[in-house]
Amino acid sequence: MTLDARLTPTRTPENTARLTISCPDKRGIVAAVSQFLHNHGANIIHSDQHSTDPEGGQFFMRMEFYLEGLDLARGAFERAFAAVVAEPFAMDWRIWYSDQPKRMGILVSQYDHCFLDLLWRWRRGELDVEIPVIISNHEALRADAEMFGLPFHVIAVSKDTKAQAEAEQLALLQGKVDFVVLARYMQILSGDFLQGVGVPVINIHHSFLPAFVGANPYRAAFKRGVKLVGATAHYVTEELDAGPIIEQDVARVTHRETPETLMRLGRDVERQVLARAVKAHVEDRVLVHGNKTMVF
Repeated sequence: MTLDARLTPTRTPENTARLTISCPDKRGIVAAVSQFLHNHGANIIHSDQHSTDPEGGQFFMRMEFYLEGLDLARGAFERAFAAVVAEPFAMDWRIWYSDQPKRMGILVSQYDHCFLDLLWRWRRGELDVEIPVIISNHEALRADAEMFGLPFHVIAVSKDTKAQAEAEQLALLQGKVDFVVLARYMQILSGDFLQGVGVPVINIHHSFLPAFVGANPYRAAFKRGVKLVGATAHYVTEELDAGPIIEQDVARVTHRETPETLMRLGRDVERQVLARAVKAHVEDRVLVHGNKTMVF
């Protein structure tokens, strides 16, 4: 062990937190936040900020800090921050504590690539989450979920039963999750569902939309001779596939591809993009402004 390591206090999760801020930009925001943390004995570990316009724009900040004894004084700390810093600067702010893993609900249909990738990353500790609820409209992936020791609920959905199915889904999700991931859930969620669930919902889809829609977009893209396949992860809104984008990526393809290899390459991109989006959300790196995101 090095001398520096011996002298550096151990950062325990219960004393580490992430602070996110959005407010009208003006002079002194960074100084006020930093001074407050300094006055309370905190050590800033990471800090990122962005302004849409230094003259009248919107300011965004993500700050991670360590404070010995924070686990014993969270309420008092938050009240002091609200009074001393947040209210004077009209901040929309939140503190998330590192010893409180976010609870991730998953909705999935029959495609397993994104679903299994998330479970694998969770088991390896790459995603600091709990998974209290998995819901599907098919039985196909039950054995996979149970292999990971996770609860799996099947709620069939049809045109005639959609409202009832969503009510059953909400009963399983409300109050039990901090966000929901659609790991290739092949149903459109209603506005009533999104309002009822009350937490962010993250979706993944191929980036062929809107050019190639329907049941087999990869075959349609193959017929057009596309040179790129990709994927987009975004927050879900009532407007289909139009919510704030969190993460995107592409892979180059050639005329030598077949519909099958296009699909394989596309699904590889989908699972990687979704994993990065979920990780960014879990670590409070995504701040939403209108229909755009800042990803620190």
